[in-house]
Amino acid sequence: MQKFTSKREKNMPTASGKKNNFIKEQLSLLADPAYRDFSSSLLPGTDHILGVRLPALRKLAKKLAKENWAENLSLCTGDSFEEIMLQGFLIGYAKAPLHEILEQTAAFIPKINNWSVCDSFCITMKAAKQYPEAFWDFLQPCLESSGEFIVRFAVVMLLDYFITGEYIDRIYPILDRIKHQGYYVKMAVAWAVSMCYVQFPEKTMAYLRNNTLDDFTYNKSLQKITESLCVDSETKKTIRAMKRSTARL
Repeated sequence: MQKFTSKREKNMPTASGKKNNFIKEQLSLLADPAYRDFSSSLLPGTDHILGVRLPALRKLAKKLAKENWAENLSLCTGDSFEEIMLQGFLIGYAKAPLHEILEQTAAFIPKINNWSVCDSFCITMKAAKQYPEAFWDFLQPCLESSGEFIVRFAVVMLLDYFITGEYIDRIYPILDRIKHQGYYVKMAVAWAVSMCYVQFPEKTMAYLRNNTLDDFTYNKSLQKITESLCVDSETKKTIRAMKRSTARL
């Protein structure tokens, strides 16, 4: 027998709709207008910022991931900066087989449109520590992308998880090959070079004396090294003296 649905029933929210509304309500309750204004000043061009602080967002993500990470991920939309960030956190906190994590990561990467989502997502992706070679292979096509934040994602993943004895000699040639002109790529490469220097100063010094980095990225690398608390004052003088005079910073 055919079941007829009343107009009222058609307008009633579904279970998934209620859950999505719950997520949005939680984000709204956590929002701080003053922090929103501060975040907006750091993320020019990023729209729909609610102003939820990262520790609170991470706490919510851990709760939702523990409940049912895949279902809650599917309910998150891109309506706000925080809801996109929440998606990244859910993938990072997911207890799931590697292939599922990589599939969700691949689907999420195109949504990254600022440095904050990129860097916060990367540092949450703890599965990279568990499956380094799989992630290394996954990152290689990203490094060749024309997308600024796709390349930045790959570089930040390298500096977060692969500046190790096993991978360091494979990192320098990669950094040298990156010629993307995006500001956030250049800054990520400079950051990566500085982190390489902190962990492997002799190897990185040899790289700094023989590389094809553009002047901006090279000098930013030196600047970031000198800003590190792990580098002594005498070494910083040496690093400053290596600056290329033709760069426009």
